[in-house]
Parts: sequence; structure tokens; C-alpha cells
Amino acid sequence: MSIDDVDSQVVGGLREQLLSEFGASEENALLARCPGRTEIAGNHTDHEGGHVIAGAIDRYITGLFRPNGTKTISLLSEGYDLVSVSLDELDPMAAERGTTRALVRGMAALFARRGVEPAGFDCVLTSDVPVGSGLSSSAAFEVELARAMDVLWAGKEISREDLALMAQADEHEFFGKPCGLMDQASVALGGIQHMSFADPTVLQAHPIDFDFEKAGYAIVLVSVGSGHESLIDEYAAIPREMQAVAHLFGKERLCEVRERQVEQDVARVRRECGDRALLRALHFFREEKLVAKRVACLSLGDVPRFLSLTRLSGTSSAMYLQNVSTWGREQDAMVALGIADEILWGEGAARIHGGGFGGSIQAFVPLALVDRFVCGMDDAFGQGASGVYGIDHGGVSSQWL
Repeated sequence: MSIDDVDSQVVGGLREQLLSEFGASEENALLARCPGRTEIAGNHTDHEGGHVIAGAIDRYITGLFRPNGTKTISLLSEGYDLVSVSLDELDPMAAERGTTRALVRGMAALFARRGVEPAGFDCVLTSDVPVGSGLSSSAAFEVELARAMDVLWAGKEISREDLALMAQADEHEFFGKPCGLMDQASVALGGIQHMSFADPTVLQAHPIDFDFEKAGYAIVLVSVGSGHESLIDEYAAIPREMQAVAHLFGKERLCEVRERQVEQDVARVRRECGDRALLRALHFFREEKLVAKRVACLSLGDVPRFLSLTRLSGTSSAMYLQNVSTWGREQDAMVALGIADEILWGEGAARIHGGGFGGSIQAFVPLALVDRFVCGMDDAFGQGASGVYGIDHGGVSSQWL
């Protein structure tokens, strides 16, 4: 879907909101839109230089941006308070870490470093990407913000790959989350992409031409009722522990370490890094092989094999990566997986989705079972918890109105 296909009611609503909140102006407005994403294969491999399959989804953050002639960015997102950021101060602020304000300030700072002069603008946003469900609403916001800033300030469009890299840098330096590049790359590029992150400075992506619906399956994502916004430390521990194993062998990331090296030195890894770090490293090597096999399956149209390998991936995430549950009294994602497996009973596949620790689970459901599956999951997690998602092929886009 291209930006020309944005619902006229959505655009009209944004126009009214922009006028109501910020008043009339002779300046033209820029319409920008960015999809969310679903991780199809490769759970916590991207930050270690591994491989993933990711798909942009047909849920979007849509925004209207208008220059305001000041040195302040004012941003109003539906359901949230107004955020204002002064462009007179572009250094990271510790008190802002983990906030929208940090992402806005950070993106402006990254453009300034590229020699672009930041200028104030007003913005209103609406979104149907569920927040806290592991569908990368934050990455969609970052990439859309980067696209809008580039067009507003530089009058051009830098590459989608550069937008993704800038969004990742924003998360690392200003937001304080050591994420990989998969989320930002997927929403920027659109479609289903097989991506490699072996070179952290270059995004390597290759589109995969596969249609799940034509193959007889739906992608269903289930929000489990608990976000992971308060679990940044648990999320950050995964790359930290994986990289501790890599450092033990004189490397920066696990993609630079041979699996055999770890297997031959298990006692030292356990002693120096701990058992969980070892298990998470073993998950990385296992998941890398599973991603490669699933790329081949989709390329060949071998859905039964793809589903079998997806189930193995889900098991690895639960047992070795340990990002399904925080092992407390509340285990929403584990409960969701248990119910999904009961409904599917060998048909299709279900697994933890994205960062884990809540958020959402992903299921590949035979079309004949979709209604039953959605009803069963909604009964357990609330009406509307389940969504059937299609693939977006446009990625981030913008146009002047």
C-alpha cells in the first residue's frame, strides 16, 4: 500500500487536529506514514550480527508535519500528552532516557551531525500499531520522524537504509535501549526481507517473494496484556550476556565466534559468564541455523517444513534464550503460548514474538482455523487481543499535501 492509499478520513482527522492544536498557517503540511513489523524468524539474533526474516505489517503510524518558524518541535500523538523539544539543546539528557522526548531530541541531533540545520515544526500523529505488543511501534515512530525531518529540513529523501541506521543510533544513544537493527530496517524497507547484520555499518537486505495467505495461512499476533516498557533491563541483559561470551573469545559479537569454540570451552564460559549467558549464546547459534533453513523453506514454498522449524525456534527462545517469561507469578506470554498450542494442536505454529517478556506471541494459523483461534485467544486475553496481519510492501513514505 502506498501513501496515496491513506484513508481520506485519517488525513482529514489529522488536518482538523493540527488546526485545533496549533492554529492556522500558510505553510504546507507533510504527510508521512510508517508500518509496524513482525519478526518472522530470528529471535534476538540481529544485535549479534546474525540473520533474520522480518515483514512490515499493514498497521501504521500516520502523521502530519508542518514547519512552525521556531526552534521548538511540538508533537501530539493521539492518546498522549503534548511533547515539546527545544532545538537549542541537542545533547543526550539522562532524565529523558526511555521517553518520546529523548527520541525527538536524538533524531534532531543526528541530523545536525550530518550538517543539516534543524528547525521547529508541529506534528500530530495517529496509530493503529498496538503499543507494547512487540510490533515495533517505537521503530515506526523513529523512522517516520527521520523521514519527516529529512524532507522538512533537507528537502530530499535519504536512503531507507540510512533512515534505519539513524533510528537505531537514536535508540542506542538517546533512548538508552541497545537494540539491533531489525525493527528499524523492516519498517523502513517494507515487504518480507531476509536481513544480515554482520556488518553493523551496512544493512544487507534481500526481499523474499512469499505470500502466506496464498499458501493457506494467516499471520496472527496476540497481545498478551503486558508490555515490556518496564523491562528494558531484562531486554538489555540479553545482548549484554551474549556479548560477554563473545568477549571471552576476544570478539565483540557472537557472529564473530565459532559455535565449536564455545562447545569446547563450556566450563570456562559457565565460570566466567554464567549459565544463562551460555544458554543464550547457544540459542544464537541454533537460531542462526534455523533462520537459514526457514529462508530456504519460504523460497521453495515448503510451508510444512517452515512451520516445523518455527516450532523449534520457539522452543529455543523459551528454554535457552529465556525471553518468554520473567519467571514471576505473572507469565502472560507463556500462558498465551500454552493456549495457542492447545487450539492449534500440531496445525500451524506459535512462538514468542520480538523482544519477549510480554508483548505478543506470533502464530501461523491455517485459514480454516483462524476464526476459532482468534475467538479462543480473545476469550483468554480480551476482545481484540488477536489481530490478523497482512504484509505491507511500501515501507516508510511521505508526500506534501
